[in-house]
Amino acid sequence: MALFSLLVAILAERLKLLPRSLQFDCLMDRYHKQFWDADSLASEFGVVMALLLPALVVFVVSQLLQGMLFDLLSLAFWVLVSMICFSHQHLREVFKQYVQAACRGDVQACYRYAGQLDCSECIDVVDEQDLGQKVGQTVAWINYRYYGAVALFLIFFGPAGAVLYCTVRFFSDFKVKQCIDMPLVNDLLALLDWLPSRVFSFGYVLSGQFNSGLRMWTAYGLRLKCDAKTIVTQTAVAAESLPEAGNAPISVQSTLALLALSKRNFILLLTLVSVLTIFGFVS
Repeated sequence: MALFSLLVAILAERLKLLPRSLQFDCLMDRYHKQFWDADSLASEFGVVMALLLPALVVFVVSQLLQGMLFDLLSLAFWVLVSMICFSHQHLREVFKQYVQAACRGDVQACYRYAGQLDCSECIDVVDEQDLGQKVGQTVAWINYRYYGAVALFLIFFGPAGAVLYCTVRFFSDFKVKQCIDMPLVNDLLALLDWLPSRVFSFGYVLSGQFNSGLRMWTAYGLRLKCDAKTIVTQTAVAAESLPEAGNAPISVQSTLALLALSKRNFILLLTLVSVLTIFGFVS
């Protein structure tokens, strides 16, 4: 079910089959507004309930559907949850606008769209080439955080695991955007990211320049308290030879190189899932 759900979810995301109102962040935004206010999210108990409730609902539903209609209903539920968790058309649109701005030479627009890709930190660069590399790192990070990590949680923990990760990620981003204090969120996200970030970033090593990528991965990945973003972005940069010149605008040359590496890494992940499915390690 995991492999089939992943393939359908990726296809649906590429073809934009799921309306924005049914994509994960939109659903979570409605969930937050309807059930949780600022006071409830200021307490540890409120935060734990807000984070766990969606995953608990998905887990209960998946258990109830097991064995019904030859497991067809369970498969359909896996596919539906995967499609919801993997659909992020807003990010694709922002990245497309960034590339279009670079192609028409609008540097200011490039900086604006680059800032919208990752709201967790400000873009601090010195020139267009540096901007391209920075956005390339952001693309590698987004590829992990919105696709790779979700896929790993789906493979090993089912729909409930994927929903739990996406919920914690949503409230972590919400905390940054709203500048509010929410206990436990960042600590829980760091815990959830610890192993998947190291597994996924090692895929960059296998998908790119092995020697340089492995040196960087061992430098960061073997450190107990190194954050997931540093491991993923630094390994990706080390594993890919960034172009010095080309026909593409300067501000997207490095970005496109790291985007290609991210695509190869995700294909590698799907290949490994296929092999594990064939040998019965993944259902």
